[in-house]
Amino acid sequence: MAQQEWLEKDYYKVLGVSGKATEDEIRRAYRKLAKEHHPDHNPGNEERFKEISAAHDVLADPAKRKEYDEIRRLGPLGGAFGGRGGGRGPGQGGAGTFTFTADDLGDMLGGLFGRARGGNGGAGGPGTRTTTAGPQRGADLEAQLHLSFEEAVNGVTTTVNVTSEAACHTCLGTGAAPGTTPTSCPDCGGRGVLDDNQGFFSFSRTCPRCAGRGVIVETPCPTCNGRGLEVRPRQVKVRVPPGVEDGQRIRRKGGGGAGRNGGPAGDLFVQVQVAAHPLFGRKGKDLTLTVPVTFAEAALGAEITVPTLEEPVKLKVPSGTRSGRTFRVRGRGVNNGKGTGDLLATVEVAVPQKLSAAEREAIQALAVASQDSPRAHLGV
Repeated sequence: MAQQEWLEKDYYKVLGVSGKATEDEIRRAYRKLAKEHHPDHNPGNEERFKEISAAHDVLADPAKRKEYDEIRRLGPLGGAFGGRGGGRGPGQGGAGTFTFTADDLGDMLGGLFGRARGGNGGAGGPGTRTTTAGPQRGADLEAQLHLSFEEAVNGVTTTVNVTSEAACHTCLGTGAAPGTTPTSCPDCGGRGVLDDNQGFFSFSRTCPRCAGRGVIVETPCPTCNGRGLEVRPRQVKVRVPPGVEDGQRIRRKGGGGAGRNGGPAGDLFVQVQVAAHPLFGRKGKDLTLTVPVTFAEAALGAEITVPTLEEPVKLKVPSGTRSGRTFRVRGRGVNNGKGTGDLLATVEVAVPQKLSAAEREAIQALAVASQDSPRAHLGV
């Protein structure tokens, strides 16, 4: 991670801990926040989750944390030139040596290399910048996955097709031709960087011979020309948890683009599209169902059979039930990992489109027998 970002972000604040927090306190805070903001459970929180993960990666590593604290203490320029402007630095702290990575500080230090070398031209002249070629994380990718209603409810393990940079199939990512192997860079000893001591300061720059990779490829792979990467279609296995909803995004860690120079792969974010069901609808973890009933069943009451995603169940409709009334059948909904929902069955009185002679006679008799008008409250 670029040290310029370390200056801009207070990782202690991100995790909600103090600057003196112990490793256990940092770990507990991270686990709590990661669970709360994980994209699998809270779609749309990807950036917040990445911020929490970045804070944990730094503060959970004692070496990174020490470096982070030192950079935050020195500030963007005050620490580097503390002896010149009254700030804290080697001019006030004795004979200590501060180490900065010019690659990471980037724009913030600008032409510092030239000034530290006394303004000499050439490779070390004013305004010289070195770009990092060390390990780089792969790109995050996005894909869509179409599921049936049942697959979304029950969960499924499947694959999605993506086209991205991946490890070369010929050299398996080494960049070297088959039968050969990369060798350690003799200039940097496999570190990928060279140290340049300037009095109180020690600067690190990318090794020009190996471009920061730490290895030399004498015979490049003919497929990828020594890059170790190629663009090709591939299948990524994705586990869809039960109860996933339409439009939800699932994060597949490490399923994105391949990293460079030994860096980790990016992540794959899969957006789920769920097909409609011919009978059931869905509201969160509850299933919805419209159940037609006859006028006689609604008026007199009845016990009817209704379907569920498993076996059918009995539903008691009390006498005098109006069309549109909803009944709740407990535990017949969707299990989304936070509990099982219910089946919401809404009855709808079915009006026959065609009447037999016997039906017409019976309804006419009912109309004659009915004394009360359902519109009496309207005053008409």
